[in-house]
Amino acid sequence: MPEKKNEITERKKEFRTTVDGIVVNRVYTLADLEGCKQEDIGVPGEYPYTRHIMPTGYRSRLWTMRQYAGFATVEETNKRYKYLYEQGQTGFSVAFHLPTQEGYDSDHPLSAGEVGKCGVAIDSLQDMERLWDGIPLAEVSTSMTINSTATILLALYIAAAEKQGVTADKLRGTVQNDILKEYIARNTYIFGPTPSMRLVTDLCSYCAQNMPLWNSISISGYHMREAGATAAQEAGFTLANGIAYVQAMIDKGMDVDSFAPQFSFFFAAYTNLLEEVAKFRALRRTWAKIMKERFGAKNPRSMMLRYHVQTDGFTLTEQQPLNNIVRVTLQALAAVLGSCQSYTPTHLTRHWLCRVRKQCKLP
Repeated sequence: MPEKKNEITERKKEFRTTVDGIVVNRVYTLADLEGCKQEDIGVPGEYPYTRHIMPTGYRSRLWTMRQYAGFATVEETNKRYKYLYEQGQTGFSVAFHLPTQEGYDSDHPLSAGEVGKCGVAIDSLQDMERLWDGIPLAEVSTSMTINSTATILLALYIAAAEKQGVTADKLRGTVQNDILKEYIARNTYIFGPTPSMRLVTDLCSYCAQNMPLWNSISISGYHMREAGATAAQEAGFTLANGIAYVQAMIDKGMDVDSFAPQFSFFFAAYTNLLEEVAKFRALRRTWAKIMKERFGAKNPRSMMLRYHVQTDGFTLTEQQPLNNIVRVTLQALAAVLGSCQSYTPTHLTRHWLCRVRKQCKLP
Protein backbone atom coordinates (compact mmCIF):
# COMPACT_ATOMS: atom_id res chain seq x y z
CA MET A 1 0.00 0.00 0.00
CA PRO A 2 1.24 3.53 -0.76
CA GLU A 3 2.46 5.37 2.28
CA LYS A 4 -0.12 7.86 3.57
CA LYS A 5 1.18 11.43 3.77
CA ASN A 6 0.82 13.21 7.07
CA GLU A 7 -1.67 16.09 6.84
CA ILE A 8 -0.55 19.38 8.35
CA THR A 9 -3.37 20.80 10.41
CA GLU A 10 -3.75 24.58 10.38
CA ARG A 11 -4.34 26.42 13.63
CA LYS A 12 -7.78 27.67 12.53
CA LYS A 13 -10.42 26.70 9.99
CA GLU A 14 -9.95 30.04 8.24
CA PHE A 15 -7.84 33.15 8.63
CA ARG A 16 -9.29 36.64 8.32
CA THR A 17 -7.88 40.15 8.43
CA THR A 18 -8.12 41.73 11.87
CA VAL A 19 -10.53 44.62 11.31
CA ASP A 20 -12.57 43.92 8.18
CA GLY A 21 -12.66 40.13 8.39
CA ILE A 22 -11.56 39.36 4.82
CA VAL A 23 -10.68 35.69 4.32
CA VAL A 24 -6.95 35.19 3.63
CA ASN A 25 -6.01 32.21 1.46
CA ARG A 26 -3.08 29.98 2.32
CA VAL A 27 -1.19 30.96 -0.82
CA TYR A 28 -1.77 33.11 -3.89
CA THR A 29 -0.67 32.40 -7.47
CA LEU A 30 -0.89 34.00 -10.89
CA ALA A 31 -4.32 32.40 -11.22
CA ASP A 32 -5.60 34.92 -8.67
CA LEU A 33 -4.77 37.70 -11.14
CA GLU A 34 -7.12 36.31 -13.78
CA GLY A 35 -9.22 39.13 -15.19
CA CYS A 36 -6.70 41.80 -14.16
CA LYS A 37 -5.82 43.86 -17.22
CA GLN A 38 -2.36 45.36 -17.62
CA GLU A 39 -3.87 48.63 -18.87
CA ASP A 40 -5.69 48.94 -15.53
CA ILE A 41 -2.33 48.89 -13.75
CA GLY A 42 -0.35 50.98 -16.23
CA VAL A 43 2.55 53.15 -15.15
CA PRO A 44 2.67 56.03 -12.65
CA GLY A 45 1.38 59.35 -13.94
CA GLU A 46 -0.74 57.87 -16.72
CA TYR A 47 -4.46 57.10 -16.87
CA PRO A 48 -6.01 55.43 -14.90
CA TYR A 49 -3.34 56.48 -12.35
CA THR A 50 -3.47 53.21 -10.42
CA ARG A 51 0.13 53.43 -9.24
CA HIS A 52 0.50 57.20 -8.71
CA ILE A 53 -0.84 60.43 -10.18
CA MET A 54 2.72 61.64 -10.87
CA PRO A 55 5.20 59.85 -13.16
CA THR A 56 8.06 60.48 -10.74
CA GLY A 57 6.15 59.55 -7.59
CA TYR A 58 7.86 60.93 -4.49
CA ARG A 59 11.14 61.47 -6.35
CA SER A 60 10.00 64.95 -7.33
CA ARG A 61 7.84 65.87 -4.34
CA LEU A 62 7.31 64.23 -0.98
CA TRP A 63 3.94 64.02 0.72
CA THR A 64 2.90 66.91 2.95
CA MET A 65 2.87 65.97 6.63
CA ARG A 66 0.18 67.81 8.56
CA GLN A 67 -0.41 67.71 12.29
CA TYR A 68 -4.06 68.20 13.23
CA ALA A 69 -4.04 70.91 15.88
CA GLY A 70 -6.46 73.28 17.55
CA PHE A 71 -7.61 73.62 21.15
CA ALA A 72 -8.85 76.10 23.75
CA THR A 73 -8.37 79.77 22.78
CA VAL A 74 -6.97 81.22 19.58
CA GLU A 75 -3.97 82.50 21.54
CA GLU A 76 -3.07 79.01 22.77
CA THR A 77 -3.54 77.46 19.36
CA ASN A 78 -1.53 80.25 17.75
CA LYS A 79 1.37 79.39 20.07
CA ARG A 80 1.20 75.78 18.89
CA TYR A 81 1.09 76.84 15.23
CA LYS A 82 4.10 79.11 15.71
CA TYR A 83 5.98 76.26 17.33
CA LEU A 84 5.13 73.93 14.42
CA TYR A 85 6.08 76.62 11.89
CA GLU A 86 9.43 77.18 13.63
CA GLN A 87 10.09 73.43 13.38
CA GLY A 88 9.69 73.66 9.60
CA GLN A 89 6.05 72.63 9.19
CA THR A 90 4.32 74.45 6.32
CA GLY A 91 1.16 72.34 6.18
CA PHE A 92 -1.39 73.16 8.88
CA SER A 93 -4.58 71.27 9.72
CA VAL A 94 -7.07 73.24 11.82
CA ALA A 95 -9.31 71.56 14.38
CA PHE A 96 -12.38 73.65 15.26
CA HIS A 97 -14.41 73.04 18.39
CA LEU A 98 -17.97 71.74 17.98
CA PRO A 99 -19.79 75.08 18.48
CA THR A 100 -17.86 76.59 15.55
CA GLN A 101 -18.59 73.48 13.49
CA GLU A 102 -22.31 73.84 14.17
CA GLY A 103 -22.59 77.63 13.89
CA TYR A 104 -22.77 78.65 17.55
CA ASP A 105 -20.77 81.35 19.30
CA SER A 106 -18.84 80.29 22.37
CA ASP A 107 -21.26 82.18 24.68
CA HIS A 108 -24.36 80.41 23.33
CA PRO A 109 -26.11 78.23 25.95
CA LEU A 110 -25.76 75.15 23.73
CA SER A 111 -21.98 75.65 23.66
CA ALA A 112 -21.67 75.05 27.39
CA GLY A 113 -19.14 72.31 28.13
CA GLU A 114 -17.79 72.22 24.58
CA VAL A 115 -15.79 75.47 24.28
CA GLY A 116 -12.23 74.75 23.18
CA LYS A 117 -12.68 71.07 23.99
CA CYS A 118 -12.01 69.30 20.67
CA GLY A 119 -10.66 72.26 18.70
CA VAL A 120 -10.14 76.00 18.66
CA ALA A 121 -12.99 78.45 19.19
CA ILE A 122 -13.52 80.85 16.27
CA ASP A 123 -16.37 83.30 16.84
CA SER A 124 -15.28 86.32 14.78
CA LEU A 125 -12.91 87.73 12.18
CA GLN A 126 -10.70 88.95 15.01
CA ASP A 127 -10.38 85.38 16.26
CA MET A 128 -9.28 84.21 12.80
CA GLU A 129 -6.75 87.03 12.53
CA ARG A 130 -5.28 86.20 15.94
CA LEU A 131 -5.16 82.50 15.06
CA TRP A 132 -2.70 83.24 12.22
CA ASP A 133 -0.83 86.11 13.83
CA GLY A 134 2.86 85.86 12.95
CA ILE A 135 2.35 83.08 10.39
CA PRO A 136 2.65 84.23 6.74
CA LEU A 137 -0.38 82.75 4.96
CA ALA A 138 1.34 83.25 1.60
CA GLU A 139 3.92 80.62 2.59
CA VAL A 140 1.78 77.90 4.14
CA SER A 141 -0.91 75.46 3.11
CA THR A 142 -3.93 75.26 5.39
CA SER A 143 -6.47 72.47 5.71
CA MET A 144 -9.65 73.37 7.57
CA THR A 145 -11.84 70.56 8.92
CA ILE A 146 -15.15 72.38 8.66
CA ASN A 147 -18.36 71.49 6.86
CA SER A 148 -21.72 73.07 7.75
CA THR A 149 -20.10 76.46 8.33
CA ALA A 150 -17.38 76.06 5.70
CA THR A 151 -18.48 79.12 3.69
CA ILE A 152 -18.21 81.33 6.78
CA LEU A 153 -14.83 80.03 7.94
CA LEU A 154 -13.32 80.24 4.45
CA ALA A 155 -14.56 83.84 4.17
CA LEU A 156 -12.91 84.67 7.51
CA TYR A 157 -9.66 83.02 6.37
CA ILE A 158 -9.66 85.03 3.13
CA ALA A 159 -10.27 88.24 5.09
CA ALA A 160 -7.44 87.42 7.53
CA ALA A 161 -5.12 86.77 4.58
CA GLU A 162 -6.08 90.05 2.92
CA LYS A 163 -5.08 91.86 6.12
CA GLN A 164 -1.63 90.28 5.63
CA GLY A 165 -1.63 91.53 2.03
CA VAL A 166 -2.34 88.11 0.48
CA THR A 167 -5.10 87.86 -2.12
CA ALA A 168 -7.43 84.87 -2.38
CA ASP A 169 -5.91 83.63 -5.63
CA LYS A 170 -2.55 83.11 -3.85
CA LEU A 171 -3.91 81.02 -0.97
CA ARG A 172 -3.14 77.29 -0.85
CA GLY A 173 -5.09 74.75 1.12
CA THR A 174 -8.28 72.78 1.51
CA VAL A 175 -11.67 73.21 3.11
CA GLN A 176 -13.47 69.94 3.92
CA ASN A 177 -16.93 71.16 2.85
CA ASP A 178 -18.28 67.58 2.66
CA ILE A 179 -21.79 67.72 4.07
CA LEU A 180 -23.04 64.34 2.86
CA LYS A 181 -20.80 62.34 5.19
CA GLU A 182 -22.13 64.47 8.07
CA TYR A 183 -25.54 62.83 7.60
CA ILE A 184 -23.85 59.42 7.56
CA ALA A 185 -21.22 59.60 10.29
CA ARG A 186 -20.50 62.88 12.11
CA ASN A 187 -23.90 64.64 12.43
CA THR A 188 -22.62 68.23 12.53
CA TYR A 189 -25.10 69.35 9.89
CA ILE A 190 -27.35 72.40 10.33
CA PHE A 191 -29.72 72.34 7.37
CA GLY A 192 -31.33 69.59 5.33
CA PRO A 193 -29.57 68.04 2.33
CA THR A 194 -30.95 70.35 -0.38
CA PRO A 195 -29.92 73.74 1.09
CA SER A 196 -26.70 72.19 2.39
CA MET A 197 -25.76 70.97 -1.09
CA ARG A 198 -26.36 74.47 -2.42
CA LEU A 199 -23.88 75.87 0.10
CA VAL A 200 -21.35 73.20 -0.90
CA THR A 201 -21.68 73.92 -4.62
CA ASP A 202 -21.66 77.69 -4.10
CA LEU A 203 -18.33 77.40 -2.30
CA CYS A 204 -16.92 75.07 -4.98
CA SER A 205 -18.02 77.49 -7.70
CA TYR A 206 -16.41 80.44 -5.91
CA CYS A 207 -13.12 78.58 -5.54
CA ALA A 208 -13.16 77.50 -9.20
CA GLN A 209 -13.50 81.13 -10.25
CA ASN A 210 -11.36 82.89 -7.63
CA MET A 211 -9.04 80.47 -5.79
CA PRO A 212 -7.19 78.26 -8.30
CA LEU A 213 -4.74 76.91 -5.70
CA TRP A 214 -7.43 75.94 -3.19
CA ASN A 215 -9.12 72.53 -2.90
CA SER A 216 -12.80 73.41 -2.66
CA ILE A 217 -13.87 70.11 -1.09
CA SER A 218 -12.33 67.11 0.64
CA ILE A 219 -14.69 64.21 0.03
CA SER A 220 -14.23 62.13 3.14
CA GLY A 221 -14.33 58.43 3.80
CA TYR A 222 -12.34 58.67 7.02
CA HIS A 223 -15.29 59.43 9.30
CA MET A 224 -17.41 56.63 7.85
CA ARG A 225 -14.53 54.19 8.39
CA GLU A 226 -14.13 55.31 11.98
CA ALA A 227 -17.90 54.89 12.44
CA GLY A 228 -17.67 51.21 11.49
CA ALA A 229 -17.42 50.94 7.70
CA THR A 230 -15.08 48.37 6.19
CA ALA A 231 -12.34 49.44 3.78
CA ALA A 232 -14.54 48.48 0.83
CA GLN A 233 -17.53 50.38 2.24
CA GLU A 234 -15.37 53.43 2.95
CA ALA A 235 -14.25 53.42 -0.68
CA GLY A 236 -17.72 52.83 -2.12
CA PHE A 237 -19.58 55.39 -0.02
CA THR A 238 -16.93 58.04 -0.65
CA LEU A 239 -17.00 57.55 -4.42
CA ALA A 240 -20.81 57.69 -4.33
CA ASN A 241 -20.66 61.02 -2.50
CA GLY A 242 -18.08 62.25 -5.02
CA ILE A 243 -20.40 61.39 -7.89
CA ALA A 244 -23.22 63.31 -6.17
CA TYR A 245 -21.05 66.43 -5.81
CA VAL A 246 -19.83 66.33 -9.42
CA GLN A 247 -23.40 65.91 -10.70
CA ALA A 248 -24.62 68.77 -8.49
CA MET A 249 -21.94 71.06 -9.93
CA ILE A 250 -22.86 70.09 -13.49
CA ASP A 251 -26.54 70.69 -12.69
CA LYS A 252 -25.45 74.14 -11.51
CA GLY A 253 -24.19 74.82 -15.04
CA MET A 254 -20.46 74.30 -14.42
CA ASP A 255 -18.25 72.48 -16.93
CA VAL A 256 -16.69 69.42 -15.28
CA ASP A 257 -13.13 70.48 -16.09
CA SER A 258 -13.69 73.92 -14.56
CA PHE A 259 -14.06 72.58 -11.00
CA ALA A 260 -13.03 68.90 -10.80
CA PRO A 261 -9.25 69.59 -10.61
CA GLN A 262 -9.93 71.25 -7.23
CA PHE A 263 -11.77 68.26 -5.77
CA SER A 264 -9.77 66.28 -3.22
CA PHE A 265 -10.42 63.28 -0.98
CA PHE A 266 -9.74 62.15 2.59
CA PHE A 267 -9.33 58.53 3.70
CA ALA A 268 -8.33 56.47 6.72
CA ALA A 269 -5.36 54.12 6.97
CA TYR A 270 -5.73 51.09 9.22
CA THR A 271 -3.22 48.42 10.18
CA ASN A 272 -3.95 45.91 7.39
CA LEU A 273 -1.04 47.17 5.31
CA LEU A 274 -1.58 45.38 1.99
CA GLU A 275 -5.36 45.87 2.08
CA GLU A 276 -4.97 49.62 2.62
CA VAL A 277 -2.42 50.01 -0.20
CA ALA A 278 -4.70 48.04 -2.54
CA LYS A 279 -7.64 50.23 -1.50
CA PHE A 280 -5.83 53.43 -2.46
CA ARG A 281 -4.77 52.00 -5.84
CA ALA A 282 -8.31 50.82 -6.59
CA LEU A 283 -9.75 54.20 -5.60
CA ARG A 284 -7.44 56.07 -7.97
CA ARG A 285 -8.29 53.83 -10.89
CA THR A 286 -12.04 53.83 -10.23
CA TRP A 287 -12.28 57.61 -9.83
CA ALA A 288 -10.32 58.19 -13.04
CA LYS A 289 -12.72 55.96 -14.97
CA ILE A 290 -15.80 57.59 -13.39
CA MET A 291 -14.62 61.06 -14.35
CA LYS A 292 -13.64 60.12 -17.90
CA GLU A 293 -16.37 57.66 -18.83
CA ARG A 294 -19.35 58.97 -16.84
CA PHE A 295 -18.74 62.70 -16.77
CA GLY A 296 -16.67 63.17 -19.93
CA ALA A 297 -13.74 64.92 -18.26
CA LYS A 298 -10.91 65.82 -20.65
CA ASN A 299 -8.43 67.51 -18.32
CA PRO A 300 -6.15 64.83 -16.80
CA ARG A 301 -6.24 66.67 -13.44
CA SER A 302 -10.00 66.16 -13.34
CA MET A 303 -9.40 62.41 -13.36
CA MET A 304 -6.69 62.37 -10.68
CA LEU A 305 -7.80 61.29 -7.23
CA ARG A 306 -5.68 63.45 -4.94
CA TYR A 307 -6.13 62.53 -1.32
CA HIS A 308 -5.14 63.11 2.28
CA VAL A 309 -4.80 60.26 4.77
CA GLN A 310 -5.15 60.28 8.53
CA THR A 311 -4.05 57.26 10.49
CA ASP A 312 -6.96 55.88 12.43
CA GLY A 313 -8.07 56.37 16.01
CA PHE A 314 -10.23 53.25 16.21
CA THR A 315 -7.34 50.85 16.81
CA LEU A 316 -5.51 53.09 19.30
CA THR A 317 -5.83 52.37 23.01
CA GLU A 318 -5.52 54.38 26.21
CA GLN A 319 -3.86 51.42 27.87
CA GLN A 320 -0.17 50.91 27.03
CA PRO A 321 -0.18 54.00 24.78
CA LEU A 322 3.39 53.52 23.54
CA ASN A 323 2.08 50.62 21.45
CA ASN A 324 0.10 53.22 19.51
CA ILE A 325 3.39 54.43 18.04
CA VAL A 326 3.82 51.07 16.31
CA ARG A 327 0.23 51.10 15.06
CA VAL A 328 0.50 54.64 13.68
CA THR A 329 3.84 53.83 12.03
CA LEU A 330 2.34 50.87 10.18
CA GLN A 331 -0.68 52.94 9.13
CA ALA A 332 1.52 55.80 7.95
CA LEU A 333 3.52 53.32 5.87
CA ALA A 334 0.28 52.19 4.21
CA ALA A 335 -0.57 55.81 3.39
CA VAL A 336 2.82 56.42 1.78
CA LEU A 337 3.01 53.11 -0.09
CA GLY A 338 -0.48 53.89 -1.31
CA SER A 339 0.90 57.17 -2.78
CA CYS A 340 -1.00 59.76 -0.73
CA GLN A 341 -0.47 63.48 -1.28
CA SER A 342 -0.49 64.32 2.42
CA TYR A 343 -1.10 62.61 5.72
CA THR A 344 -1.75 63.33 9.37
CA PRO A 345 -0.32 60.92 11.94
CA THR A 346 -2.75 60.35 14.81
CA HIS A 347 -0.85 60.84 18.04
CA LEU A 348 -0.41 58.17 20.68
CA THR A 349 -2.73 59.75 23.30
CA ARG A 350 -5.45 60.93 20.94
CA HIS A 351 -8.29 59.52 23.02
CA TRP A 352 -7.77 61.62 26.12
CA LEU A 353 -5.09 64.26 25.62
CA CYS A 354 -4.21 66.97 23.11
CA ARG A 355 -0.88 66.49 21.39
CA VAL A 356 1.97 67.81 23.54
CA ARG A 357 5.29 69.00 22.18
CA LYS A 358 7.10 65.74 22.82
CA GLN A 359 4.48 63.89 20.76
CA CYS A 360 4.86 66.32 17.84
CA LYS A 361 8.26 64.78 17.18
CA LEU A 362 7.26 61.13 17.50
CA PRO A 363 5.30 59.98 14.37
